[in-house]
Amino acid sequence: MPSLFDSIDLGAIRAPNRVLMAPLTRGRSTEGHVPTPLMIDYYRQRAGAGLIITEGTGISREGLGWPNAPGLWTDEQVDAWKPIVDAVHEAGGRIVPQLWHMGRLARPDVTGQQSLSSSPIQAPYAPGKPNPYDEPRPATHDDIRRVLDDYSAAARNALRAGFDGVALHAANGYLIDQFLRDGVNHREDDYGGLPENRIRLLLEVVDRLIAEAGADRTGVRLSPNGETQGADDSDPEAIFVPAARALAERGIAFLELRELTPEGTFGKSEVPPLSPKIREVFPGPLVLNQDYDFAAAQAALDAGLADAIAFGRPFIANPDLAERLRQGAPLNPADPRTFYTPGPEGYTDYPALPETRAA
Repeated sequence: MPSLFDSIDLGAIRAPNRVLMAPLTRGRSTEGHVPTPLMIDYYRQRAGAGLIITEGTGISREGLGWPNAPGLWTDEQVDAWKPIVDAVHEAGGRIVPQLWHMGRLARPDVTGQQSLSSSPIQAPYAPGKPNPYDEPRPATHDDIRRVLDDYSAAARNALRAGFDGVALHAANGYLIDQFLRDGVNHREDDYGGLPENRIRLLLEVVDRLIAEAGADRTGVRLSPNGETQGADDSDPEAIFVPAARALAERGIAFLELRELTPEGTFGKSEVPPLSPKIREVFPGPLVLNQDYDFAAAQAALDAGLADAIAFGRPFIANPDLAERLRQGAPLNPADPRTFYTPGPEGYTDYPALPETRAA
C-alpha cells in the first residue's frame, strides 16, 4: 500500500505526496473579491502540499455571497491570481482553484441581488440570530444556461491565471448540492425528481469544465453523507453513487469526499460514510477529507479506501504540514478567532519547522 508521502498522478497533475490541502475560506481578498498580495505568502508557504485546492473562488457576482472571498470572473481578479499561482509553482507546488457558486447561501447583503437555487426554499441559520439568507428564486432554464456559461468562463480564467487545473465545489449545501439533494430540490422538471435528473446540473457543469481544462485536470468535491447547511437527502446512496459512477465515466482527475462522522469537530452525522460504495464505482483517485490525523489518514490508504487525504484546518496552522507529518513533529494549534479576520495574524504568521523555514 502507498504511504502518504508517495507521489500520485491526479490525472495530469503529478502530486509529490498524498497530503492535499483542502479548500479553506479565509476572507483575505478585497471587498471587490480581488486576491491580495498577502495571499501570495499564504499559498507559497503551503506549497509542500501534494496539491493545493484553494479556498472557494466565486464564478460570478451572483454566486459569491461571502465577504472578502476571491473571485475569477474579472480580468482584475485573474491578474491578481497570477502572482499567487507563480509563487506556488516557484516553490515546487501545484494549485487548482475551487470554483464556487453558493446558490441560496449567497447573501444578498453581499451580492446586492436575490439568490438562486433549485427551489424557493430559504436556508436555515443559527437559532436566535437574524437569518441573512433570502428566499431564493428557482433557477429557470435560462438561468441554468447562464450559470453554465459562468463556470466555463471561470475555468478559462483559471487557466489564464496559470492554475494547474480546476476543482468544482459541488458539496456543503451550495448550488450544485442544492440540486442534488431532495430535501432542497423540489423541482418537477428535468432537473428534479429522479436521481438522474438531480445529477444533471452537476454533470453539465463538469462537462463544461472538461471542455475548458480537460478531464485530467478537473476535480470534484462532494459531501455525500448527512445534512450540511440545511441541505439533506432522504436516500444519499441513490444519488451520490450514480453521480460518482458518471464522474468516473468522464475520467476526472480526482474525486474528493467530505464525510461527516458522529464525532465530527466541524459538523456531525449519524449517516454512514458512502466512500466504500463510491469506491466500488469510482476507480480514479479518491480523496477523503474531514478530521483526519496521520494515523487515520495512513490507515485509510492502507485499507484501500482512499488514494490521498485532504487536510483542512491543520493546514491553517501548519504551513509545512506534510513535512511535519513525515517527521512526526508536533502540530501548531489553530486559532479560530483569526480564521476570517483581515491581515496576517493567524494567516501567514504560523511558524514552520526550522529546517522547512530555511528551505
